[in-house]
Amino acid sequence: MFKRFEKKKINHGKKGSLQNLLEACQQSTDFMSFRVSDRSPFCLHYVEPLVEEHLVHDEVLTHTKKKEMRTLVDLKRTIPIEKAKIISNVTDIEDDLMRGHIIIQVKGQDQEVLSLPAEKNEQRSVDIPENEFTVSGPKEAFIESLDVNLNLIRKRLPISELVIEETKVGRLSQSRVAILYIEGITDPQLVQTLRQRIHDADYDEIVDSSQVVQLITDNPNSQFPQLLSTERPERVTSGLAEGKVAFTVDGSPQTVVGPSNFMTFFSSPEEHYFLWPISMAIRLIRIVALLFSVHATAFYVAITSFHHELVPDPLLETMVASRSEVPYPSIVEVIILEITVELLREAGARLPSRIGQTIGIVGGIVIGTAVVEASLASSILLITIGITALASFTTPVYSMGNTIRLIRFPFIVFAQWLGLFGIAACSVIYLHHLFTLTSLGHPYLAPLYPLRVSGLKDTIAKFPIQKLQRRPGVLRPQKTKRFDVKAKKHPPRDIEE
Repeated sequence: MFKRFEKKKINHGKKGSLQNLLEACQQSTDFMSFRVSDRSPFCLHYVEPLVEEHLVHDEVLTHTKKKEMRTLVDLKRTIPIEKAKIISNVTDIEDDLMRGHIIIQVKGQDQEVLSLPAEKNEQRSVDIPENEFTVSGPKEAFIESLDVNLNLIRKRLPISELVIEETKVGRLSQSRVAILYIEGITDPQLVQTLRQRIHDADYDEIVDSSQVVQLITDNPNSQFPQLLSTERPERVTSGLAEGKVAFTVDGSPQTVVGPSNFMTFFSSPEEHYFLWPISMAIRLIRIVALLFSVHATAFYVAITSFHHELVPDPLLETMVASRSEVPYPSIVEVIILEITVELLREAGARLPSRIGQTIGIVGGIVIGTAVVEASLASSILLITIGITALASFTTPVYSMGNTIRLIRFPFIVFAQWLGLFGIAACSVIYLHHLFTLTSLGHPYLAPLYPLRVSGLKDTIAKFPIQKLQRRPGVLRPQKTKRFDVKAKKHPPRDIEE
């Protein structure tokens, strides 16, 4: 199914007539406007970089030069180009012209024109995911073409109930946005919420789905991502099958799925391809890594500044010896090393891949060794920072990884201020924020808060796929069951029988 919902059109200039529009376009050197021949009544208008030239010469000009062709209706019936249409609205003509259509006008007439789709499609091929790479599972990722991305979703959900609604956002860019949901499963109120927020999004240039996310998110001032951006088609189809909604923007290699809860960002698609005990162990390791990444350096600051009595004497002697020549408080050395790690991480991400890997490895070893030898930081802290950095890389979603990197610093400051009580106070502040946070109007910590026992089968733990019979109740799906449980399980029979 394909639906289109209308959005009020904005007049970007004084183009009240076709002639005014053509005069405005002729200021650009790439705009082509000419009469076919002295005997032909037709004039052609198009933007050269956007149009397939062979269509102009092989199809359009060939037919417009025929003597029997005198009207736009005759051309529409004769030219073998699909989706040709006769239009009169100047705004529609401008939109088609700037999207790679050939506009044919009868000389001296401004009432109607023939619009012929002739877009030049320059795009990269479908490749493997870069940010969400997995060893098992599909190897296809979205690209910057909306039509290709919809194809990747359609072929995984070949059902008529999959509805795609298209609109445009951006006063200047007029970017195509497609909303996806499954009719009969997704809560209509959820669909209306997303539709209304995208309809109300007002910005001049939209080039990526992340910009739309910032305009429609429940709390734009929060550090936590509230909608899941993914480059994997099967992750989108999985969310749609659960009763979620999704949208994708033409020109963006990411599709956004919502509503998303906190644990969604710590779940990898690869977990659905492993046996459930392995998937559960990997997910629990990832959660432990999250807690360690956020609290490890803060605990170091709290213990070295306030709570020496909590450390066993043998370990305390090692820590004192390690910090004996460091000339400043522990928070200073923590900040120095944390910022150094962030600099190395950013340098490695911005440089070409081969150079970035070298900078990350060699730079970490050289700088870490030099810092310890110069007594600018203790060796124990260097080990702690290194493990913390590794733990932060276990987060499978890049946007949540950035959040984890950021919230470590408030914990460090609170630890220096109030010790372990400061860490507890900072944890309470963030927990309160998470409790009040929502995603498209749905609780961010669901099913942990409010507690939904049936929804815990695929959050912190990972139950066998046979146990995941029902869709998440917090989404209020119209169909709660994903499959029917067999009434009787037949025991395995011996082959000889």
